[in-house]
Amino acid sequence: MNKSIATILFVCFITSCNPKIGDGLRKKDLTKDVEMVTDKGTMIIRLSDQTPLHRNNFLKLVKTHYYDSVLFHRVINHFMIQAGDPNSKHAGSGQMLGDGGPSYTIPAEFNTALFHKKGVIAAAREGDAVNPKKASSGSQFYIVQGRIFTDAGLDSVETYRLQGKKLPMDHRTVYKTLGGTPHLDGGYTVFGEVVSGLNIVDSIAQVPTSGRAGGDRPLKDVRIFSARLIKRS
Repeated sequence: MNKSIATILFVCFITSCNPKIGDGLRKKDLTKDVEMVTDKGTMIIRLSDQTPLHRNNFLKLVKTHYYDSVLFHRVINHFMIQAGDPNSKHAGSGQMLGDGGPSYTIPAEFNTALFHKKGVIAAAREGDAVNPKKASSGSQFYIVQGRIFTDAGLDSVETYRLQGKKLPMDHRTVYKTLGGTPHLDGGYTVFGEVVSGLNIVDSIAQVPTSGRAGGDRPLKDVRIFSARLIKRS
């Protein structure tokens, strides 16, 4: 067998074992993590198989380098850090951000097993008044920092923020130890979590910002240098 034929057969074997599944993704991509390098350090994000629409969309955007050079444009300490607006790549100082993204949304994929504990990644979206089905932004996401709650604090969240809806006991335990943002449960799609680099979330969350009047934008840009798929360790 000559070398050219052997090469063709080898390529065919590799691609048949790793078939395309649409949107530029291959089957093996679904088992990879996302390495997100920022100027505060590196985070490793693992996406959830329980939210396949959000998982596949995020993987697709990462593979096309959509998030490279994007800013964390909205940061609130003890709450979350938000990114994914492509308009932020070349934004001037003080420019209001948060409206950019692709022309599509993603249907909500709520799952009670995925809740807003510290370190999860969830999809940003427009408010209920214009988005009653709670569809997610095509690209904008946030990573939860949150805070640690007491039982009394969680009781208050259930009464006033969740309108009487009860948090599962195992979720309460996590909110009392690791922390998070329980009032967002059931309102935004959680689709993965940071499995390495939670300290980077804290570091970004603590930067000085413009405050609410300025869109909570960091006074000094916090940038995602690159996001790429890596083999799951």
